[in-house]
Amino acid sequence: METKLLFYEDPYLRETKAKVVKIEDDVVWLDQTIFFAESGGQESDRGYIDNIQLIDVRPEDFGHILSEKPSFGVGDEVNLVLDWDRRYRIMRLHSAAHLVSIAVEEVIGKLELIGSHVSPEKSRLDYAFDGRISDYFDAIMEFIRPYLEKPHEIVIYRKPENPQIRVWKLDRWELLCCGLHVSNTKEIGQIRLKRRNLGRGKERIEIYLV
Repeated sequence: METKLLFYEDPYLRETKAKVVKIEDDVVWLDQTIFFAESGGQESDRGYIDNIQLIDVRPEDFGHILSEKPSFGVGDEVNLVLDWDRRYRIMRLHSAAHLVSIAVEEVIGKLELIGSHVSPEKSRLDYAFDGRISDYFDAIMEFIRPYLEKPHEIVIYRKPENPQIRVWKLDRWELLCCGLHVSNTKEIGQIRLKRRNLGRGKERIEIYLV
């Protein structure tokens, strides 16, 4: 039985009920879930299932790993509560990362992306690039600023020929993405960029909310 992924239907859904379909020690499987499992560089959600802390979600089968063995059983209805503050920061930082990647392409040109990650603390983009990518931060922020100041709509849609593929769309730009995002660019808020050198020809942009 496949788990219904409610976070794709509504990434702002914070609480719901679900039916327990399987339990193995501290791992629980549900008929539906609001908890995102790590994918595409975005970390898994946290929260609670019937007041028991959720410490991770397995991406391969949506097994929900709890902090302790649950007292509820298969067939029971349980309450799911999302750690919303954590999720919302991730959504904002994920959308910010895409916006920065667009700005990099517009300001510098098409670069090879060699890594990315989104956590509640920051998002990052790793590029194959010779030089100091921070030399372009002023131009990148100048490109981004109008999007942060006004609510440009972010659209998520599935490709008609392959509904498994999700697309993030902002104005004329489109990126394949299986993660979760805010509905418009103003929700991102203000950001700052930090450069890290990963070795010769490898540059990292770290993105923080301010």
